[in-house]
Formats: sequence, structure tokens, C-alpha cells
Amino acid sequence: MGNREDLLAGALHCLHEKGYARTTARDIATAAGVSLAAIGYHYGTKDDLLNAALQQAMADWGDDLAAALTSAGPDLTPAERFEQTWNRVISSFTDNHRLWAIQFELLASLDRKPELREVFAEANRRAQAELATLFGVEGDAVGALFQALIGGLAALSLVDRDSPPSGHDLREAIQAVAAAVR
Repeated sequence: MGNREDLLAGALHCLHEKGYARTTARDIATAAGVSLAAIGYHYGTKDDLLNAALQQAMADWGDDLAAALTSAGPDLTPAERFEQTWNRVISSFTDNHRLWAIQFELLASLDRKPELREVFAEANRRAQAELATLFGVEGDAVGALFQALIGGLAALSLVDRDSPPSGHDLREAIQAVAAAVR
């Protein structure tokens, strides 16, 4: 790997270990085994590097999740596919709890970081479109609903890792809500 890749790997390591706000340029350079000047040369600023690392971490999570979700057997009913899909989403929060903690840390600072707001906004737009497609239901509002559900479930998982709802619980809740609003 070259310095650029080493820096990205070092920034990813630091994000997971220290979070966004507590990571210093020196932390990243040390983790990457490069000079401080390499950050400026390859990424401009520490924040630009951390933003790139966060985007990479989210893309990796999304790719892993998409692969898991698309591996559901074709013989499942839509209800079974829904449950299996949400069970996998929920378990991914446990596997990636530091990534979600970092995101919530950053959400609180978006007013002071407009460049990061745009990164989050673009990631949300892509995720909403992909989520609707993964669940086989089209529409921007459907994708937004699934994105909101993911964000809420991530928050619940951070607060109480031992008792998130299951895919079955979510299916029953959505069916109850759908019946109530008909």
C-alpha cells in the first residue's frame, strides 16, 4: 500500500478506536506509519481524511449488508424475507456498533460541518433508493421509511444492545400499523 491507502486505513482504525472528534492528525499519522505532512499532501485536511474514512466505512457496511440481504432464498414468502432481512440488519448493528456510535456523534455536529452534512445527505439518498429496491417495494417514501427505521434501530441498539426488536417483531408492528391506517 502507498501512503494514501495507509492514511485511509489509519483513519479508519482511529475512527473505531477514538471516534471522530477525539482523533488527531498525529493519531492518524502514527497509525498509518507516515508523516503528518502526508495528510495534507494526500487529503488536504484531517477532517477531509476522516470524512473519506467514514464514507469508506459506511460503503463497506452497505456492501456487506446488501450481500447478506440478497442472499435470502428465493423460496421465502415476502413476510419471511422481510423478517430475515431485518434480522440481518439488526445483527449488523451489533457487529458495527462503533460505526453507528460515530455517526450519532457526528449528527450532533452537522450544523457546524456543512461539508459533512452533504456527505450524510448523499449517503442517505443512495441508501433510501437501495433499501426500497432490496425490499422489492418502489418509492422514495418507502426508502425513507426504511432509512428511518434503520436509524431508529441503530439508536436502540446503541442504548440497549440486549433487547432490540426482531424481524418478526417488526413485521407484526408494520402489519398492525398498516391495518390501523387502512
